[in-house]
Order: sequence, then structure tokens, then C-alpha cells
Amino acid sequence: MSQSTPSSFESTLSSLAPHGRTALLPALHAAQEAFGYISDQVAAQIGRALGVPLAEVFGVIEFYTLFHRQPVGEVFLHVCNDPACALAGADTVFKQIVFQTAEAVSGEAPAVRVEKSACLGLCDHAPAVLVQSLPAKASPAQTWQELVAATATRPLTYVDGDVRLLTALCGRHTTVRLEEYRQNQGYQAFEQALKQSPAAIIETIKQSGLVGRGGAAFPTGLKWESAARAPGTPKYVVCNADEAEPGAFKDRVLMEDNPHAILEGMLIAAYAIGASKGYIYIRGEYLLPYRVMTAAVEEAQAGGWLGERILGSDFSFEIEIRRGAGAYICGEETALFESIEGKRGFPRLKPPFPTTHGLFGKPTVINNVETLANVPLILRMGAEAYRQLGTPQSPGPKLFCLSGDVNRPGLYEVPLGVPLRHLIEDLGQGMRHGHPFQAALIGGAAGAFATPEHLDVPLSFEGLRQVGIPLGAGVITVFNAQRDLRDAFYRLARFFAEESCGKCYPCQMGTQRQLEIMERVLQGKPLPGDWERLQDVGWTMTDASICGLGQTAASAILSAMQHWPDLFRPPAEYQ
Repeated sequence: MSQSTPSSFESTLSSLAPHGRTALLPALHAAQEAFGYISDQVAAQIGRALGVPLAEVFGVIEFYTLFHRQPVGEVFLHVCNDPACALAGADTVFKQIVFQTAEAVSGEAPAVRVEKSACLGLCDHAPAVLVQSLPAKASPAQTWQELVAATATRPLTYVDGDVRLLTALCGRHTTVRLEEYRQNQGYQAFEQALKQSPAAIIETIKQSGLVGRGGAAFPTGLKWESAARAPGTPKYVVCNADEAEPGAFKDRVLMEDNPHAILEGMLIAAYAIGASKGYIYIRGEYLLPYRVMTAAVEEAQAGGWLGERILGSDFSFEIEIRRGAGAYICGEETALFESIEGKRGFPRLKPPFPTTHGLFGKPTVINNVETLANVPLILRMGAEAYRQLGTPQSPGPKLFCLSGDVNRPGLYEVPLGVPLRHLIEDLGQGMRHGHPFQAALIGGAAGAFATPEHLDVPLSFEGLRQVGIPLGAGVITVFNAQRDLRDAFYRLARFFAEESCGKCYPCQMGTQRQLEIMERVLQGKPLPGDWERLQDVGWTMTDASICGLGQTAASAILSAMQHWPDLFRPPAEYQ
């Protein structure tokens, strides 16, 4: 079901050739769309056109899970196997599809291929399936043909909350186009920004107290100020839309429903730091958001909101979109830069930091989707009014992705500081099937577990920090008292073992050892000394890994060991 043809690939490759190595990912995607896979001959053709050694072309292809060097069949299905989808029966869905398609698989080029996948960013539609990279909500009773047909209808995400500022135009199951965005105060904040100095814009962002919503929670205004003051040109603004944290889907909803809010945030950031070029890096599994954002950029260009001398000012700005190809590590900012530059997505050592040595070695501001969507809101409201939301140390609204054993999974916008209980019992309408609450994984695979004693803890950076739980990107996966949590622990360990890029030994080897131990824990047969080994491996990764993936690969399991030590020890040893 390729959308391109070999002849269109030739044309695309010719247009990409002048961009050199940085066009490697777009060229590989174009080849796979045209031929269904990337043959040795096509890889060589791409290498010659872009001036990239063939060995390095193969190195990039092998790095990403969504690229194929062999024919994979006419229909390709990915079934998510991370915790939220596992709770909804993803394993059964996978087995059913494999059983259904067994007779269709023959020869070297099977008609249908199905693979297990890490989180697809569809946790509210669990068990989630991608068919030809398009989303479908699955059930064990469906055939694969019905799943293919289901991709014609976009799954509907439930959007609600105590406030509807970032999501005012979301949840209506349509994409806001430029005209409607303009009718709802769209681009007014950018017009307002052009009338002020860049320094004044940065000061407003600093006064608002906005911190990054991607998980690191670094003050946005300070980041912008550092990049603005950094010597060197050109400067870049990068939108990190590679949300691949199991349980996360908020950026997908923002991109699909209100893409111009993200573009407006990028425009304001670019004006503030003096950038003339921006990139949006979207995870490979998000084909639909990629198409929506591409259309929005084209719409903004045609409307005069991107390009040369915007609105008659001296400010010019253009945006390119890059689609990832299946690598969790590329959500790490420096690995993302490497990917845009046409390399394997390995993280860089820091310092130097991106604000001085970022994309192409130039000063760069990188913010995630939700952070950028906050920027126009802050300028429209004013910093003081914005700070009235949330808590003094955690101002503003926050998007939470609620999934798992709740009656109404969805995307909820609340002021920072509301209790966890409110999100689960009021907005999520309580526990599914009436089973008692057992735990919630907050912050995704890199997060930590909350127990019933944490239900009244405020969901703010400082509130959660006091009980040793990171807010992260605002991901909450709920487990009822009927669940064997060892299955979730095992899936988290497997996730990191599969996603470690292997650049540093603590992460490369530690995630494998952690997985081996968790396999024994899952079977209820931990060896004597496994408790100590798991602690040693976990803290070694935390202290010695070079990037956030390895540094947080053990955080959820270490927190689980505190709450449920009996699950990790042999019964006799525990007694």
C-alpha cells in the first residue's frame, strides 16, 4: 500500500540531493514508501545522491525499527505490547492476528505481517494497533481485514479537564485549519510579540514560570535567554514531537487537533532568540500527525505566517519537518539532533549544551510540543494571569494522559497541583469494573509508582518530588488490585533493553541484566542475591549512563522494590 512509486522516488531523491546528509531520513522514508523496503541497490543510490558512505547509510537503516531491508508484505500491522495495552488484552490481539494470517503467509514476501511494538502513542485506545502506520482500535474479535478497514476512521480521543486553555480547540475530532485558528485569537500572540523586543518576550516567559513539559522541567525562559545570548549563527528552534514514553499521547492530540498553536509557539521562540530556521521532529509511528503538521506548515506558508519578512517585519522564519523511524532514544534532545543531521540517533555528551552547541553545532532552543503550545497562551493572558493557575512553584495548566484501569481514559487539562485522586476518580470516572485501586505508574517507563497512600498527593513538580515521584511528561497508567504488577515490571525492563541505543556500557549492559532478573521475577523464581543485583544494576545505570534513557531505566523498578519487596524476593528469603 505504498503511496509513492519508483518514478516518484527518483523525483523525490533528486529534490533531496542538494540537502546532502541531512536529507537521509526523508530519502529513506521515500524509498520505503516507493518500494515497500530499502534494498541494497536503493541504499547505494541514496548514498551516492546525498554523498553519504554506504556503510553509514546501512548504519542508519539498521538503527531504526521502522526501516526494512527485506520485503515485508503488502499489509504490515504493529501491535503495542507496553503496559497500558497489555492491560487491555494486547497479547490476545496479537495472537489472534497471527492465527488469522497464518494461511496468508507464504513465500519470501508474505501478504500480511504482524509484529509486536513498543508504545504507539495510542494508550487511550488500548489495545492499540497500527496498520500501515495508521491507527486502529483493536479487539480480539476483529479480523485483520476489519482492522485495515478501521484505519479509515481516526480513533477519537476523549479530551476534558478543569480548564480548557491548551485544549480549547481539541477533542472535537477535527483538525483546526488556519482560518478557524485565526477566528479564535490564533497568531495574535505572535503579532503582539513582533511589536515588542525579543528581550521583552523572553522576560515574559521567565516571569510566567513556564518549565519544559517534556519531562526535564527546565525553565523555558532561561533556555531561550541562553540561546539568544550565545554567539554564532544561524540559530535554530526545534520542536521535539518524538513523544515515545509508554503512556504518552498528549502531543499527538495537540498536533492532530490544533497544529497552528505549535507553529505559533515556534514563531515566537524563533523571534525571541533570533532564529530563522526551525525543525519539527515527529516520531515515526505518528504518520497521521506528520501529515497534519505538514499540511499546517504549508497552510501557514501560503497565509504569510512563515517565510521571508513575515507581516512586513524584518523577521523571517521557515520550518522543516522530519519524521523519525522508530527509536525511543531520539526523544533525547541531542540524539534528536543527530537524527536530523542524518546520523544514527546517539546522544551526545553534555556539556556543551544545545543552547550554545545544538543542531549542526549552532545555538538551538529545543522545546517539546506542549511547552510550545503554552507560549501563545502566556502572551495572550500575560505572565501574571498565567501564574494564577497551578501552584507558586508549578504555575500553569498541565496535560495528563490517563490510561489503564479507569472507566474513561483520555487527555485531561488541569491546573498543576490537583490531587491524583481527582484525576482518577472524578475526571477518569473511577476504577474500571469497580476493582480497587492498586497503583499508578506516573511519568511513564522512566517514572515511578504511586500507591493508595499517594492518592491525595498534589500533581505538581514539588508535590510529587516530596514523595520521590517525577511528574515527567504527565503520564499516568492505572492498575487495579487484580493485576499482577510483575508483568508490568517485566514489560518496563524489556522496553529499556530493546530501546537502549548501546552507546554507553552502563545502559547497554545494565538494561540487559535488569531484563534477565525481571524474567526470573515474573516467573516467581528470583535467585538468591537477585535483590542486591537488581539494586546494583539500577543504581549503576542511574549514576553512570550518559543520557536520560539509562539514567532512568531503573527508576520505576527501583520504586516498585520499595513498595512491594515481596514480589522481588524468593518466598523463603523474604520470610
